[in-house]
Amino acid sequence: MSIDKQDKRERRHRRVRAKIIGTGHRPRLSVYKSNTRLIAQLIDDSKGVTLAAISSADAKGKTPRERAEVSAGELAKLANAKGVKKVVFDRGGFQYQGTIKAFADAARAAGLEF
Repeated sequence: MSIDKQDKRERRHRRVRAKIIGTGHRPRLSVYKSNTRLIAQLIDDSKGVTLAAISSADAKGKTPRERAEVSAGELAKLANAKGVKKVVFDRGGFQYQGTIKAFADAARAAGLEF
């Protein structure tokens, strides 16, 4: 039985989510990456509410990495407007490299702490 790429990612994501929980004081920064865009959300798991969300489809930039960095800055501005400074990073089962790492580094540079 062969396990495909998406099943492996979902298994990794379940392992990550077993340990990470977002609260009102420290929401979960959830990241999803597709072939064309990156989507990020700030989620309060205790209430089941999305506080802020951003998509790199609207961002300016030539490469997916550049669009992710711009999106991270915009999400940090939305978070600061809501009074959120600290978050828990949920990489969504994706490896912490490339676009995901660039997004995380840009979010930290924009003022989010994780």
